Amino acid sequence: MPKLKVGVLYGGRSGEHEVSLMSAQSVIEALDKEKYEVIPIKIDKDGRWQDRIIVPDPTRSSGLDVVFPVLHGPYGEDGTVQGLLELANLPYVGAGVASSAVSMDKAFMRSLFLQAGLPLLPWEVVFNYQWRSEPEAVTRLLEESLGYPMFVKPANLGSSVGVSKVKSRNDLAPAMELALSFDRKAVVEQGLEGAREIECSVLGHSHPQASIPGEIVPANEFYDYEAKYQSEDSELIIPAPLSEEQTKAVQEYACRAFKAVDCSGMGRVDFLIDQQGNIFLNEINTIPGYTQISMYPKLWEQTGLLYSELLDRLIELALEKHRERQALRTSVF
Repeated sequence: MPKLKVGVLYGGRSGEHEVSLMSAQSVIEALDKEKYEVIPIKIDKDGRWQDRIIVPDPTRSSGLDVVFPVLHGPYGEDGTVQGLLELANLPYVGAGVASSAVSMDKAFMRSLFLQAGLPLLPWEVVFNYQWRSEPEAVTRLLEESLGYPMFVKPANLGSSVGVSKVKSRNDLAPAMELALSFDRKAVVEQGLEGAREIECSVLGHSHPQASIPGEIVPANEFYDYEAKYQSEDSELIIPAPLSEEQTKAVQEYACRAFKAVDCSGMGRVDFLIDQQGNIFLNEINTIPGYTQISMYPKLWEQTGLLYSELLDRLIELALEKHRERQALRTSVF
């Protein structure tokens, strides 16, 4: 059997560019070289594509069989690259255009979760023009509807980039300025003191399956960028010390969240559990981190699926999704 040509797409125009480089290195090293011809495709921070193009130009075609996007954040996880790959009629790993876009945008994502009846903490959406023109009014709204502490996040970013925990009014303005420097809107969520951070990996297409949950004990006050990627002091507990009932609830909610945004391939679903044991859904990541210390592959490994086998399965799902799409009618006649 000829080897499948797998294009690993990484880098990108995003605040998560460096995380993507780390994830891509792990994926490239772990892909079985007996099965795949691995073709790294880097996108620089200014948007330039290095080495090759993938658009279906007969004179410059790359001949890829499948693309594995390892692009975190905007211009990679938000449906833009997925749209390009759809136009090029190339199979690719992960969620489609619409599900990528709504999952990347924490405001849209939460609206779909709410519609699906999933448990959420209160939140507000603040646009940059609102903050610039009426900061006092926005401050009063957030204090009245959420109270302190609260978390301020760019709506379209991940890896905890631009995220701040706000404990008082003095912290709010710097947090808003930081978040709105990365995106035109911020999602502000009610904070939970002493909350446990639980993550669950989901894998599949039409019938997704959930891994065993894991718990993160962050080195810092919350699981920020430094705690995720730079500190060695954050603790990952797999499996998470949960009751059987809690474990089943987390797995059920994770699959329901996956379906609510019409996800495909992979997704890491994050939860918070308060001191009374109540479970709250936080978010879904359609291209979760793939570094050696990332929770998505580690959770599957502890569930019984090794890293290289997980990559095999993701590629199989990409080809399955592509075949399904190819079978759709494109003409009314």
